[in-house]
Amino acid sequence: MTGVASPPVPRLLAGLSYYRPADLAEHYRCYGPLPAVGRRFIDVVDASGLTGRGGAGFPTGRKMRTVAARRGGKVVVANGAEGEPASSKDRLLLTRLPHLVLDGIVLAAEAVGAADAYLCVHEHETGLLDSLDAAVAERDDPVSVRVTGIPGRYVASEQSSIVQYLNGGPAKPTFAPPRPHERGVRGLPTLVNNVETLAHLALIARYGDHWFRSAGTPAAPGSMLATVGGAVYLPGIYEVELGVPIGEVVVQAGGAAEPLQALLVGGYFGAWLPVGVAMPVPMTHAALKAVGGALGAGMVIALPASSCLLAETARVVRYLSDEGAGQCGPCVFGLPALADALADLAFHGGRGRLLGQLAALIPLIERRGACRHPDGVTQFVRSALRTAAADARQHDELGPCHGVLRAPLLPVPGDND
Repeated sequence: MTGVASPPVPRLLAGLSYYRPADLAEHYRCYGPLPAVGRRFIDVVDASGLTGRGGAGFPTGRKMRTVAARRGGKVVVANGAEGEPASSKDRLLLTRLPHLVLDGIVLAAEAVGAADAYLCVHEHETGLLDSLDAAVAERDDPVSVRVTGIPGRYVASEQSSIVQYLNGGPAKPTFAPPRPHERGVRGLPTLVNNVETLAHLALIARYGDHWFRSAGTPAAPGSMLATVGGAVYLPGIYEVELGVPIGEVVVQAGGAAEPLQALLVGGYFGAWLPVGVAMPVPMTHAALKAVGGALGAGMVIALPASSCLLAETARVVRYLSDEGAGQCGPCVFGLPALADALADLAFHGGRGRLLGQLAALIPLIERRGACRHPDGVTQFVRSALRTAAADARQHDELGPCHGVLRAPLLPVPGDND
């Protein structure tokens, strides 16, 4: 496939309408018809350097090739159930550009040899389920795509949770192995991809791997959707090139609305970074990992200096504790204890003992869970205690700061505080 001249961004959002979803005719007018690519498409995806946009950043071509190499029938699962309360990029694609995602599902299925596919979103989003069913009905694809609702819990959107739910079980993470690519839906090798990743496939099929690499960096090519929120003038979803400094992403969102102390990058399984550290860091997995952060699913939340970072973290950790699968000791006992200790530190003061208690508790939780949920929470807490170290000492020795009186900033489902 050969590349074509095109502005680097917007790409995914080039056909975006703010008023209603694009129907199939509008979709084809903007992006052109879907080419027939078949099994050779995996080579093109490999060459493009596309990585997963759901958080892990695994090479997409390699993931597809692993499933394609298995014998017998295959299944494709498109994960559109955003577990991160601070993220809404996937919902934007599904509500406004559903056919870009459906194109990607069809391409992935044809490439790995799957006849069946599932598009999963949260079951409480009944309007979205109806609109996606209508989009599927517009098409005449060689692949059967079933729109399916899954429970709206945080851990339900983890890939093994989705597979277990589609197999008739609870939407909870399963022990590995086997992994979905080995034995997934109905016992068949299953490719699970985030819907943004699949939308990128739809563009790579049309414009080629060289075109995809014309944005981003050689090591981290392409564009990504970033959810930018908090103390910025224009919160929303922005399409940015990978490798752009985080500070430039904040500028695209109108800039800081007030003085900032820190940025939460990557969502609730990401990490807090001091504002001075975060601003020059490129938006890539490697660069963020080097400074103790994580790209995750591309969230950037700006925390103002007048807020209490510990209080914001404590609210989220309480939510994450309640959202655990309840399958192992770290979720049943460890996370509630961590949430209690952090809430005491944030809102009551530690009386000189809680920092030591937290330091002793975190290692008892890490790397002991049945899934990654406990480790994601402890990573989040560690980053908070590191970034707000001086405030944490003040809370522990002298009591809460004035920031705890400010209205909460980070979104937590069901929180009416």
